[in-house]
Amino acid sequence: MRLAELSERSGVPAATIKYYLREGLLPPGRRINATTAEYGEEHLRRLRLVRALIQVGGVPVATAREVLAHVDDDSLGRTIRLGAALWALPQDPEPDEEDPAVAAARTEVDRLLEMLGWETARELAPLSPVHRSLVVAVATLQRLGYPWNAELMAPYGTLMHEVARRDLDFMETFASEAEKVEVAVAAAVLFQPVLRALHRLAQEEESARRYGIE
Repeated sequence: MRLAELSERSGVPAATIKYYLREGLLPPGRRINATTAEYGEEHLRRLRLVRALIQVGGVPVATAREVLAHVDDDSLGRTIRLGAALWALPQDPEPDEEDPAVAAARTEVDRLLEMLGWETARELAPLSPVHRSLVVAVATLQRLGYPWNAELMAPYGTLMHEVARRDLDFMETFASEAEKVEVAVAAAVLFQPVLRALHRLAQEEESARRYGIE
């Protein structure tokens, strides 16, 4: 398809597509002549991912470029490729290592991972921004007087492991490695609001069942 058709099918203005091409967020099309290029379904798919990152996820262009570089790095195995792309997404602030609440939270998070049997997560903990985000969140809860410990978090961890299994089951329905990683990254951005909304709806439903609605 030509640029105009790519714009029409994706809903992305042609000027924006040209900007994404200049910024390296979208691979160049196949050159027909000096002024015209053709684009394929992979460009349409990539445009959806770029829009998800920037418009929905609020990811800066430079960060989106880094994420997409990992998505496209076929020298990596699937686990490392996906992990690198997800780690490149914006993360929470670094924990304050001088804060006693952070040390206590780290202990509970480490106990949690051991209880769940998440050996890879334990091994990667010193490098993982996701691990640090969890430590920060637990430290904040504990600092406010909420006793979030490993025992309390373990059932949530078990439920989230089931969510992760379903995520990867869905990812494996796509054909190419690039598509698999793209859809996993898109889900990390797009599906978080779905999980948050389902959680709140479930709380409303369970509250009504337990206590009534009057």
